[in-house]
Amino acid sequence: MKPSKKLNQKRIRRIARVRAVISGTAERPRLAVRRTNRYLYAQLIDDMKGHTLLSASSLVAQKAAGKGKTTKTEASFAVGEIIGKKAVEKGITAAVFDRRSYKFHGRVKSFVEGAKKSGLKI
Repeated sequence: MKPSKKLNQKRIRRIARVRAVISGTAERPRLAVRRTNRYLYAQLIDDMKGHTLLSASSLVAQKAAGKGKTTKTEASFAVGEIIGKKAVEKGITAAVFDRRSYKFHGRVKSFVEGAKKSGLKI
């Protein structure tokens, strides 16, 4: 088996392991995060209906900020604040965090701290 295929299978198993114990509802949706080399994307998902309630990304956050170069960690914190504010405006006060296959460290941790700061309970 190719090494890249083996790594992908391990990543898929980690995602399944995390998702086995996490499910989102309308009152407490799942806060899913997707990390790429350049950006961070986040969604609030109601798994009962299969709907995405809210979404945000560091691409949009950087354009909205309009300032110069920011680090990926700072952009992740801003995304957390944005999605937290949107959720509170929509009446969502709590969420279940889905970290997928990522460690709770660095950009992912910064994202959660931003969401908590804006009033979302995780």
